[in-house]
Amino acid sequence: MYRVYGDLASGNCYKVKLLMNHLGLAHEWIAIDILQGETRTEAFLSKNPNGKIPLLEVPSGQCLSESNAILNYLADGTDYLPKDAWLRANVLKWQFFEQYSHEPYIAVARFIAKYLGLPEERRAEYEAKQVEGYRALRVMEEHLTDRNYLVNESITIADISLYAYTHVADEGGFDLSGYPAVQTWCDRLSSHPRHIPMV
Repeated sequence: MYRVYGDLASGNCYKVKLLMNHLGLAHEWIAIDILQGETRTEAFLSKNPNGKIPLLEVPSGQCLSESNAILNYLADGTDYLPKDAWLRANVLKWQFFEQYSHEPYIAVARFIAKYLGLPEERRAEYEAKQVEGYRALRVMEEHLTDRNYLVNESITIADISLYAYTHVADEGGFDLSGYPAVQTWCDRLSSHPRHIPMV
């Protein structure tokens, strides 16, 4: 059985949990508290020297880190990762966008507000994240205006990657009311029969 080490309130961990539910993959979830230093223990670092979650441990005992790498591994051979080279490249494009143009702003603003309680010494950083976070949302809004999903006519791991932090962007101070296509897309994903909410 798969083991996943993670924090269900983390978007990067939630995206793994969400895909596994979509795929019906049995797994053991091992809760990790990053604020208590549980990713810095000798036992955890022996599995992931980078000391980050999520971490997937496969039945052979091998471990895989980085959320989008985990999604690609689990989705391989399913409709969530198209076989067509062009569509597959576009899935990767949106996953790279998520990690470089979306997550560093929307997720970090959420972390500062939700996990740290928006301390005064990080308020300037929090406010600076808003500019690029809204830019990422505008890119998504433009793309989704005439599409149901990011890449194909059905859900892929590109959608799961970006849904994770987008649907809770308000927790990082982002107002989605001006992004109707993004809101509709979020609603579409959350209405999927295999959807599970973030804890």
